[in-house]
Amino acid sequence: MASFEQQHQFPVRVYYEDTDAGGIVYYVNYLKFMERGRTEWLRSLGFEQKALPVLFVVRDVQARYRKPAHLDDALTVMTRVQQCGRASLTFVQQVLRDTELLCEAQVQVACIDARAMHPCALPAPIADALMQLS
Repeated sequence: MASFEQQHQFPVRVYYEDTDAGGIVYYVNYLKFMERGRTEWLRSLGFEQKALPVLFVVRDVQARYRKPAHLDDALTVMTRVQQCGRASLTFVQQVLRDTELLCEAQVQVACIDARAMHPCALPAPIADALMQLS
């Protein structure tokens, strides 16, 4: 199995719409921040999701919430591929405020054919790009 050490960083600012009545980030919004992080990770490899013949759908998420983020906080979403399968990717993601860990998750995404809507192998260009990262 390939080892992936390279991490992608994506900055996020907490807006009013991300918070609850107390000004604290609503828990599900961390998952939205992580989705953006995975999208930007893919973009950093040179791939635009709308141009791909496949979709990446979340199959499993295990999240741990450590500390709250607040309105106007500057956060960083760290994204790293943990495992690459034939038709899936497992990511380790963290949301940080400076160096303080706020939330961490392991997210498995499955690759599905965009037209047939069934599992398929990762496109060769993406698999090749991943091999270059290992």
